[in-house]
Amino acid sequence: MMRLIHGISYLFYIGWAIMTGSLTIVARQFLPGRQYAQPMIVEVPLRCVTDLEVTLFASSITITPGTLVTAIAAGTSTQPPVLFVHALFEESEEAALEGLYDMESRLLAMTRGRAPSGPAASSAEVEQEEGSP
Repeated sequence: MMRLIHGISYLFYIGWAIMTGSLTIVARQFLPGRQYAQPMIVEVPLRCVTDLEVTLFASSITITPGTLVTAIAAGTSTQPPVLFVHALFEESEEAALEGLYDMESRLLAMTRGRAPSGPAASSAEVEQEEGSP
């Protein structure tokens, strides 16, 4: 039941992100006196470990205007997967990472039934979390 509630919440969150991202692009394009963009590429170590979670997260980032996943580095048993994200309108790398980690937490709440408390070390850890109530 919680996954359904988190799933519906996530859909509204992504819809809101798409709408505000689109408005940001339009506002930056037509409002005089503003710098259009501050492009940067940020490295995002993930708490997502399953293929489904990584795919959903990368798709969510790419569908949001102003962000694009440029590369994915596969995880190993000791290292989490890493995304390289091109962010167009963030003020700093920290602000970009904060927004991306918020999106990831919401996605993981949907896929796992609750947001993770910390970084996952391996796929086995996620499977163990999913098996517990």
